[in-house]
Amino acid sequence: MRKILISLFLTISLNAEDLKLDKPDIKEEVIETNNKVVIDGQEIKYKAYAGTLPLKDKDNKPKGSIFFVAYFKDGVENPSKRPITYCFNGGPGCSSVFLHMGAFGPRRIEFNEQGKSTPPYELKNNDLSILDLTDLVFIDPISTGFSRTVQGEDPKQFHGVDEDIGVFAEFIRYFSSRYGRWDSPKYIAGESYGTTRAAGLAYKLHEDEYIYLNGVVLISSVLNYQTIRDLNESNDLPYILFLPSYTAAAWYHHRLKPELQNDLHESIAKAEEFAINEYATALLKGDLLTLAEKKDIAKKLSDFTGLSEEYLLISNLRVMNYKFTKELLRKDFRSIGRFDARFIGVEANQCAQFSENDPSFEVLAGAFSGALNQYLISNLKWNKYDSYTLIADVGNWNYGKAQNTYLNTGKDLRDVMNKNPDLKVFVASGAYDLATPYFATDYTFNHLGLDPSLRSNVTQQYYEAGHMMYIHHPSLVKLKKDLKAFYKDSE
Repeated sequence: MRKILISLFLTISLNAEDLKLDKPDIKEEVIETNNKVVIDGQEIKYKAYAGTLPLKDKDNKPKGSIFFVAYFKDGVENPSKRPITYCFNGGPGCSSVFLHMGAFGPRRIEFNEQGKSTPPYELKNNDLSILDLTDLVFIDPISTGFSRTVQGEDPKQFHGVDEDIGVFAEFIRYFSSRYGRWDSPKYIAGESYGTTRAAGLAYKLHEDEYIYLNGVVLISSVLNYQTIRDLNESNDLPYILFLPSYTAAAWYHHRLKPELQNDLHESIAKAEEFAINEYATALLKGDLLTLAEKKDIAKKLSDFTGLSEEYLLISNLRVMNYKFTKELLRKDFRSIGRFDARFIGVEANQCAQFSENDPSFEVLAGAFSGALNQYLISNLKWNKYDSYTLIADVGNWNYGKAQNTYLNTGKDLRDVMNKNPDLKVFVASGAYDLATPYFATDYTFNHLGLDPSLRSNVTQQYYEAGHMMYIHHPSLVKLKKDLKAFYKDSE
């Protein structure tokens, strides 16, 4: 239960206490290779850089190193003028492998129509990479990938909202100097908790480093945690905002009544209308809701979720995602994915309240781990044979000023947009995402408090896929098309 509530991105794989290096110092090391990729029928030659950059304290003493993989297009007359995008995933405690090998990089993992890949993993030319639009830098946070602290330094000092943002700001500042990219149009792209980081990082870069961004790309966004968590049974907002995604999941698994089973978009539109009107009013009433009113809402809620009226009544009309993923297909002795509700899993305890694992993660983790490790050795020539940490156990993440409240970096994004009115924001959401549901993202951006003159700076796009919408090929095609328009608009 605690892991599901605390971790936004995934299962834990390694204890951060084991991630300290045995050597007293860390030196910068970068391996350069040449390669090419075909995008939209055009061959693009590029240089790939795999390496580590030092992380130092105020006295210039090394504290750790950040591992990165960068791709720079060859033959550019003035590289300093070419856009550059710094990319990262979430967690907290997740490496950048998912955006790297699933969406943006020049090579990607081949998935079948069901979004699955089995050994031997096929790594193919990514004709939908965004390397034709921008140079790319994939960054692994401390304790993930090959990013480590030096011996004697506690990695926990980097495991927090502000601490993590500080590391990324320092890396981008150093990288801009090291590779002469201060003049480049700059973008940051984050997924999941990476969007939380991206909003805070955009403000930090502007305020402390005087690095002004051209754009921020948010994949499966969560900026305001009040939209996805109910702590101490005191927050009704997530139940309202998850509902349309429950409808999408029930539609996909044919659990809706016939009149709602015809068209996905019509069904979720009706679910949205019900959610913000009758359902929201009912939850607001709390114990003042009469039994007759409660039964009426339970019946309508059953229509939109595929769950039984009885279950909804004993749940007090409130079902969080980790219970929904278990309950929807319980009678079939199956569960569904949290990151992608299209995936189906088998579990041992059929009587449990909530899912034991996430089939939409379990089916993908091996593919990303296997493909990336082979790619590092074979293509990028990073033959260090260290353990690449896909997902790290970062322990109790330090939420800083949000310790006794809900973290909300949406305010940081609003404030930096006010200070930099040229900043553009792209937001991608998946219909089947039960981790960071699209309606919660809509709510967040509808409550940023943006000046009307800045609202057109935000572009929101939706995909018939899950949290990692890029594993669904039609969604990846649409994502590339949408990003191409975004980059053109924001330069």
